[in-house]
Amino acid sequence: MENLLNGQVDKLPSVLSPQKINELIQTNVQFTVQGVVTDNAGTPIPGVSVVVKGTSKGTATDFDGNYSIMADTGDVLSFSYIGFTTKEVEVQSEQTINVTLEENVDALEEVVVVGYGTQRKSDLTGAVSAVSSEDLLKAPVNNALQGMRGKVAGVNVFLNSGSPTGSPRIVIRGVGTINSSSDPLYVVDGVVMDDIKFINPNDIERMEVLKDASSASIYGARGANGVVLITTKRGGQEGKVTIGYDGFISVGSIRKKMDLLNADEWLEVVRTGMENTPKYRPDSPAPVFTTNDPNLFDANGNPLYDTDWQDEATRTAFSTNHQLSVQQGNEKSSVGVFLNYSHVEGIMLNNKLDRISGKIAYDVTPKDWLKIGVNLMVNDVKDTEFEEGGGGQVPRRTMIEMPPIFPVKFPDGTWSNSQMISDAYNLESMANPVHVLETQERFWERNQLFGNFYVNFNILPGLDFRTQFGFDKNIRNKKEYSPRDLVNISAPDGFGRIFNEKSTYWQQENYLTYTNDFGKHRINTMLGLSWQERQYESSTIFARGFSDDFFKYNNIGSASNPSAPESATEEWALNSYFVRAGYTFDDKYLITLTARADGSSRFGKDNKYGFFPSIGAGWNINEESFMENLEFINRLKLRGSYGITGNTEIPPYSSLATVSAGTVLLNGTRVSSSSVNRLANPGLEWEKTSQFDIGLDLAAFNYRLRFEFDYYDKLTKDLLLDRPVPYTSGFTSVRDNIGSVSNKGIEAMVSGEIIRGTDFGWESSFNMNYNKNTIESLGENDEDIEPGPFWVSGSQTILRVGESLSSFYGYERLGTWGTDEVAEAAEVGAVPGEAKRSADKRILGKGLPDVTGSFINNFRYKNFDFTADIQFVAGVEIMQQYYHSTEDRSGIANGLASILYDGWTEDNQNTMVQEIRNQAYAGQNSQVDSRWVVDGSYIRGNLFSLGYNFDQQFLDLFGFNSLRVYASLENAFVIHSKDFQGYDPEASSWDNNQWGQNIFFFQYPKPRTFTLGCSLKF
Repeated sequence: MENLLNGQVDKLPSVLSPQKINELIQTNVQFTVQGVVTDNAGTPIPGVSVVVKGTSKGTATDFDGNYSIMADTGDVLSFSYIGFTTKEVEVQSEQTINVTLEENVDALEEVVVVGYGTQRKSDLTGAVSAVSSEDLLKAPVNNALQGMRGKVAGVNVFLNSGSPTGSPRIVIRGVGTINSSSDPLYVVDGVVMDDIKFINPNDIERMEVLKDASSASIYGARGANGVVLITTKRGGQEGKVTIGYDGFISVGSIRKKMDLLNADEWLEVVRTGMENTPKYRPDSPAPVFTTNDPNLFDANGNPLYDTDWQDEATRTAFSTNHQLSVQQGNEKSSVGVFLNYSHVEGIMLNNKLDRISGKIAYDVTPKDWLKIGVNLMVNDVKDTEFEEGGGGQVPRRTMIEMPPIFPVKFPDGTWSNSQMISDAYNLESMANPVHVLETQERFWERNQLFGNFYVNFNILPGLDFRTQFGFDKNIRNKKEYSPRDLVNISAPDGFGRIFNEKSTYWQQENYLTYTNDFGKHRINTMLGLSWQERQYESSTIFARGFSDDFFKYNNIGSASNPSAPESATEEWALNSYFVRAGYTFDDKYLITLTARADGSSRFGKDNKYGFFPSIGAGWNINEESFMENLEFINRLKLRGSYGITGNTEIPPYSSLATVSAGTVLLNGTRVSSSSVNRLANPGLEWEKTSQFDIGLDLAAFNYRLRFEFDYYDKLTKDLLLDRPVPYTSGFTSVRDNIGSVSNKGIEAMVSGEIIRGTDFGWESSFNMNYNKNTIESLGENDEDIEPGPFWVSGSQTILRVGESLSSFYGYERLGTWGTDEVAEAAEVGAVPGEAKRSADKRILGKGLPDVTGSFINNFRYKNFDFTADIQFVAGVEIMQQYYHSTEDRSGIANGLASILYDGWTEDNQNTMVQEIRNQAYAGQNSQVDSRWVVDGSYIRGNLFSLGYNFDQQFLDLFGFNSLRVYASLENAFVIHSKDFQGYDPEASSWDNNQWGQNIFFFQYPKPRTFTLGCSLKF
């Protein structure tokens, strides 16, 4: 270009001097600038942002630190990277510019989001852990909590179902309540969100978890279970428009099947059970076993069908997710727009979720002293909810118990059910699971509008006043129809249900913050007040008696047997005042004082307000002079805290004498009625959790090694329990504050950059949590409480002083009665072959684990990256309730293969499995006992992911900034006890029951999922 221009010098206007011509040559010629970016040690730095200052032109260094960019003479190149000081270089005539970046100690000083503001991590005295969007989305997740699993010490995320509509349960530092919710408080962009199950995880920038009292007490009466702060993405800050796309497709399939009887084996069990009938019913003759039904057996009595109902009721599930983002901004304003579509299929037939979400965030600084912002999020979710609670004839049960001799459909197209047999088997009545899944409708539509608006005034240097208004509005509609031919569910009339609910939450908060550094002193203070209110209303219509299945729920008035319509409404309000003061001296000594006063409408008139203070202290030991020679230590901090938080999550009006209303028949006429159904307790107040925490933070070898350790001791007092009252009051109990529960534990997180090389890198993290849960008291007499869930043998759990919450309660199975124990067996009404159990119930195990953790490794080789995520759980048990109907009884439904191969016979008496007997003719012997309870420890291959990042030369061809493609395998394997017979050792079939963890009758299988995805920015 320069030669071409020089060749035309004689044709330029004569008014231009030779000097001016040379200036034009130097300032208008664009050429390629390239080079290598390294640190002080000469190690190349990948991912450095290289931008032509004042333009949208930019690139990034590859894994060898190389970059290439088009620039003009006189342009300024800006090199920036987290943890290093930004460097600017003016382009002259050279085509190669190598740059060395200096480490920035202040940049390495991570800023952490805390309640109502941020703090430098070195100034923190509380236990706060953070998860970035990169870690959160390491696996392709559809639920925000899935990606959090195993990433934060002290936080247990229970993924109890494989359904896309399933609800993960999160427990922070143990369960400390009995009748209140154990869920943490979720705060999204400063606004409390009731249910984050359906929030788009792609919108999340980072998540912070406040675990101890020093950090969580700023949320007072709502902080006892910990707080999860979610910060969502906003606009850009680099003065250019960035467009991003993230998408994946995934294929899921059942990872494991239960070991059930096939058709021949099941018929053998039926035959043997019938033959054994006289032993259990001496006065009854043995029923005659036949195989005569021509629709099910051939002429020789062999079964025509051998249906694997687990295969028939499940499928290969295909899911996809697409996220589009547009971000732009500079120092004065920024905007971010995010759109998402997600289609998630469950592996059970006709179980799916479709979510369309949109988010816009706008921030503007019209004046140096004024900043305004708005954040709006919309979610529209349509799903076919899968029932996860109870023990009726639902598909997750019938795909195990439906006898294999039946087909899905008979040759004439008729759906089969267990009553379609002419032989006298007396089977339990059930529709086949495919029939239920294909014809029963459970359709939800959920609409959420969430957001906030804020104004920030900079009054004086360091002094800001912020006012913000936030809201969370949810409208949910459920339409359900069950057809007339589903036996033991909705036959012969069918039923329809329409359920509507609406909730509106708003909060208005105002607070002042003041931060300042003066000499060796640094302060960070905040003072504020808050108003919050939530209204909820619901309505239900239900009817039976449909003449056909045409109208379904679309004309529910056509049913002949409608139930009375139902409706409900409730609301609560909270008024709060809070303050926090943090002080740091000489970067060494730290103290934080926090207090909040909350007034809640949910509690008694004598205790409307509560006070929740905390204190935290820290010592940055690495700043001491005696540490100067230990240059390899970058940070060494000792911190401790003590404080009180509360739990206000109980139903509204619990302190009041409430009145129930309905109708009764009086003289043949239905009239309205009402009655007092609860005693008032004006002294009712929130549960209080006091917590002591001591922690140690270490960073060494230029931050390549990090270690965090915490010991905590939590005591929750004034538990909300039902206290007995004299019968003369007309009631049996009143809700009161009695009892206490403790949680003591340790948390450890070790992470390190083991190898940092040009071509190869290896980062590893190990996370381990130990928690000891103990019931300390249960009221005046410390009497046992049986809280449920209630099923065979009564309550499956017990609350007992000195024991853990969620303790399983039942009999000890000592074996089976032998032929040499006829007399002893007769004393308890048993015969040889039946279970031998302890005389009294005892604690058999517990559903909350002692130890949880993860071991995560990230490898990099040139442009490739690989992640291996292994998770583990120990010190927990599982109650396999399905043993009731799949092993302890037989003949009327299918069951486990152990019935046939491990069952008691005269030649096999040393067994825990009872003798085969036909329940329809000879009854059953089924009680909750230790046979049902097994070790719940496991090791899970949670995620294996392989990615490739395209280099800059390829990206420049298409104008891309970055492109990564990846493949991953989730839930690859689970190593568990050989005695566990279910799908997955972490589950619950008791929906949201507080004590249903690791107790399941039957469960929704978790899939093994293979995913292909990409992430693109331009």
